Amino acid sequence: MSHGIWKELATPFDAALERLPAALGAQGFGVISQVDLGATLRTKLGTDIGRYLIFGACNPAFAHDAVTRDPRIGVLLPCNVVLYERPDGKAVLGAIDPMQSVGADPAFADIASDIATRLSSVLAAIP
Repeated sequence: MSHGIWKELATPFDAALERLPAALGAQGFGVISQVDLGATLRTKLGTDIGRYLIFGACNPAFAHDAVTRDPRIGVLLPCNVVLYERPDGKAVLGAIDPMQSVGADPAFADIASDIATRLSSVLAAIP
């Protein structure tokens, strides 16, 4: 299982990190949270997985529509977007595949499909 939509980047990690907010913004998403998983694991466990960032991306219109339909959908919000650097220096960008989570419920298939298209466009925007 792929656990999301993934892309190995030709762009270095720092350049991808710089471009990501604009790519998300172009699709109506904003970053509402950021977790530095690499730093957290170094601090808490003394292990080093390298640079690994998790962004909570939110499209307010979709979030509003979803929680209005069913407030319990909030456990699947925001949409996670991940940027990490492999040991060989290559950057990898990924996003949740809403069709695997939210889209499994027919009541949300339309929202999930639109979000999947938009997140795929975010990945495509960063070479």
